[in-house]
Amino acid sequence: MFRRQDQILVGVSGGKDSLTLWQGLVALGYQADGIFIDLGIEDFSLPSRRIAENFAEKIGRPLHIISMKKELGFTIPDLKVRTQKYCSLCGSVKRYFLNHLARRMGYQVLVTGHNLDDEASSLLGNVINWHLKYLARKYPVLPEGHGFVRKAKPLCRFTAFEIREYAKRKGIEYLEDRCPLSPEATRLVYAEIMDQLEKKMPGTKLRFYLDYIRKAYPIFHEKMEDFLDKPLITCELCGEPAVSSPCFVCRLKEEARA
Repeated sequence: MFRRQDQILVGVSGGKDSLTLWQGLVALGYQADGIFIDLGIEDFSLPSRRIAENFAEKIGRPLHIISMKKELGFTIPDLKVRTQKYCSLCGSVKRYFLNHLARRMGYQVLVTGHNLDDEASSLLGNVINWHLKYLARKYPVLPEGHGFVRKAKPLCRFTAFEIREYAKRKGIEYLEDRCPLSPEATRLVYAEIMDQLEKKMPGTKLRFYLDYIRKAYPIFHEKMEDFLDKPLITCELCGEPAVSSPCFVCRLKEEARA
């Protein structure tokens, strides 16, 4: 996934997964800094940010803060008023800023705390809907290229339960609350289905995920270029990879100024 000498940027949310990942990397001697994206969600973003800042101070590593309100002129709750697709837009905005900062500040690798529960439920959703372009990139490490830094998910084989127990044993303070806007996210439906399958047939999540990586991913990945809606280009305004120019983030900025 990465080398000992790589400069690593950890996407930090204030939850158990990202903080456990950050703690583990630093404990193993990696040069890992954090990035927190303030989405402006009332009674959620501020406590998450404070926990992330306290943790960064505790482990002695820098934490970069990006304010969505400052960068774009609006927040996720503002988007919720304007569109029903605010959850998917939230994810896209976060991915944009994670890659943008990593590139701008010279980090070689961007890592996130996605766990086995996340990956299995996401895979189920992509298979049910046959999202081929996502299936072609459903892998725990993606190489750099086309304007993207390398991405990795080191916790992808650990369950949420295992990570929670580790965090407790290490005394990691984390925010247990879910995003108050997430109950409407469709991914939670797939997560519940996978939980039911795991309860009746233990080992289903790991088998489903690893067998996909070993058996199906190479087939989808080979055809990845065929599955893209549009070829990737470079946004003329921000320089980030996009399918159109200006990219969707730059268009959101323009709409906010209008």
